[in-house]
Amino acid sequence: MTEIAIGRDGNGVNHSASSLARIRSRLPTFATAEQKVALWVLQHADDVVQMSMAQVARECGVSDTTVLRFCRAAGFQGYTDMKLSIVQDMASPTQLVHDDINEDDDAITIARKVFLSNIQALQDTLEVLDGQALAQAADMIADAEQILIIGVGTSGPIVQDMYHMFFRLGLNVRAQTDSYLQLMEAALVGEGDIVVGISQSGSSTDPVLTIEEAKRNGARTIVITGNAESPITKYADVTLLAVSRETRAEAIASRIAQMTLVDALYVIVSMRMLPVTTENEAKIWRAVIKKTF
Repeated sequence: MTEIAIGRDGNGVNHSASSLARIRSRLPTFATAEQKVALWVLQHADDVVQMSMAQVARECGVSDTTVLRFCRAAGFQGYTDMKLSIVQDMASPTQLVHDDINEDDDAITIARKVFLSNIQALQDTLEVLDGQALAQAADMIADAEQILIIGVGTSGPIVQDMYHMFFRLGLNVRAQTDSYLQLMEAALVGEGDIVVGISQSGSSTDPVLTIEEAKRNGARTIVITGNAESPITKYADVTLLAVSRETRAEAIASRIAQMTLVDALYVIVSMRMLPVTTENEAKIWRAVIKKTF
């Protein structure tokens, strides 16, 4: 088991114990509703790592707030902290790098497993892809007065990649990965605008707050995420799923699925405005050809 921390906190919680052991040791101290959540988590630890706080609350028949209170009473900072701690406890050291890797794998075996994992993520994403939602997202982007694309952390490169694609079409598009600036920009959007939020977990605070703010100000919203029932989807007009079978906190294969979804959106929008697309590509090529030798 991977140790989470060392010593005890001010509440006497032993942080060197595994996450499930910590929960089990404090069972008698939980309130009745919190104890119900604790028992469910102990019995369904494998499921918890793939679920949002809202899903756990629904399974337990309690409120989201009760789940959060349970997490804090067990000595975690919040639900995400508890979930990541369980993931770390359940995973072998190699799984924290990649789910399918063994310590004695040679270089080509590791490469093959990474390739197959990425291929699987693409196949899984294609299977759950909602064609109607994809078409609706493309229509929203093509018709938007302005487009704001946001995300933080490892979603940042995908945000920039999406921006680089859609500005080629002459669309009024901006990208923002700073948590404060994206919230400030969301405060200034309105009807006719589109905000695209990219968050694999769908529960990171900053993207959720930004999409919520954009929705409050009348903008329409598109979310690319790996969890259809995550908090960010509550504020989405369209949700596009990018799924993968990874347990690590910073997923690898899911990024490939997200990028491919963005690629698909770009091609769909490009085909709907083909004369503009071809003209702009010609202009861009004439400009950048000077940079080649």
